[in-house]
Amino acid sequence: MKIQFCGAAREVTGSAHLLTLDDGFTILLDCGLYQGNTDEMKGFNEAWNFDPESVDCMILSHAHIDHSGRIPKLVRDGYQGDIHCTHATRSLCAIMLLDSAKIQEMDAHYFNKRQKRKGREDQLTEPLYTAKDAERALNQFEGHSYNRWFRIHDGVEVLFRDAGHILGSASVTIRIDQLGRQLSFGFTGDIGRPNRPILRDPMPMPEVDYLICESTYGDRDHENAPNEMTRFERIIRETCVVQKGKLVIPAFSVGRTQEIVYMLDQLETAGKLPRIPVYVDSPLAVNATTIFGAHPECFDKELNEYLLIDENPFGFNGLKYVRDAAISKKLNHSTEPCIIISSSGMMNAGRVKHHLYHHIDDPRNTFLIVGYCAPHTPGGRLRDGAKMLRVFGDERPVNAKVEVMDSFSAHADRHEMAAFLKNQKGKVRRIFLVHGTLDRQEAFRETLAGYGFDDVAIPELGEAFRL
Repeated sequence: MKIQFCGAAREVTGSAHLLTLDDGFTILLDCGLYQGNTDEMKGFNEAWNFDPESVDCMILSHAHIDHSGRIPKLVRDGYQGDIHCTHATRSLCAIMLLDSAKIQEMDAHYFNKRQKRKGREDQLTEPLYTAKDAERALNQFEGHSYNRWFRIHDGVEVLFRDAGHILGSASVTIRIDQLGRQLSFGFTGDIGRPNRPILRDPMPMPEVDYLICESTYGDRDHENAPNEMTRFERIIRETCVVQKGKLVIPAFSVGRTQEIVYMLDQLETAGKLPRIPVYVDSPLAVNATTIFGAHPECFDKELNEYLLIDENPFGFNGLKYVRDAAISKKLNHSTEPCIIISSSGMMNAGRVKHHLYHHIDDPRNTFLIVGYCAPHTPGGRLRDGAKMLRVFGDERPVNAKVEVMDSFSAHADRHEMAAFLKNQKGKVRRIFLVHGTLDRQEAFRETLAGYGFDDVAIPELGEAFRL
């Protein structure tokens, strides 16, 4: 058996790992889009480390675009097999992949418009994939429940367990009984955090022989959750009541946005939310919130109990979901104090990029970063203390206050990940770290050594290992 790392190797996006069994059957674990603009990764989304036509089966850990975003291209380039995932992941991908396709089409349209204006007709481009490609890919999705083994090939079964990362996220365990050999292979996907709102805690995986493990926050510990609500309320009051400014929260449309809205709903129910308008400015987030309501099987005990006193945890007086682009544009020129939750979380695309352009220079405003941002994105640069940002070709001064709350992160920190792996000690033969920058992976390898895991590899992009 062989494993080849075809994405998210010493990087945090573009998850894709190809498993080839002894009888030649191939399984692709995730097929994510690379989100970033480093020179060494140019062309990653257009090229493959394998032939899509030759892949027999695909397993998707969750719906985030850095794990699912190249599926329409995979299908367009010849993949014909099933795409196995949880039911909630299938529901989310139905909106997220179509949204991604529209972004690909718009990016190509505006690029070609600029090239034509410059007389560069020979440098036109095509979208990575189209909405039609996404619709075709969705026909190949097959949904499964948690905690139920299902068969994908002779002698090969798969189990999804709740990873607690986003709605429908799962760890993947593959049980292989072929050619006289019995082996188990695991993929953590993205590991969520215990005691987070909305979703159940991550569930440990069965013991496996070999394991691919994420390492996004392999070098740090998150802020403790008990201080989170108090600090969040303080930031709201200081910005919107004292400064009379705007609180802009860049947040991924799926998961982070719903968590923030749920916390605001709790503040409103408790009478602690100032009487200011709250805007969720993302059509994708609006659709995703509807899907959350359709999958209560993923909710934790606390949310189910909260539903007894508030039948809509994602709606309250003063909350407005914005679909219309014209209303979104008005927010940029409005002077009223308010909260704007908008995607994308890294501020490298979507409506939040316009809010960044119009609001970053005003010292009354605050940008609250509530999740991971790749280093070269606007969000990453703000996290690192940038004083100027180039947005839409203009240099903008960073006069607004920048706050970071990693306690919101949907990714486990180093000790939470190590605790998730605790039952693998003494069983797993080798761990492969993915979905992390090299410095964080090296730090996490040291942490794992302290927990008794000795054989931990950090693969390079394209590297293959014989198991």
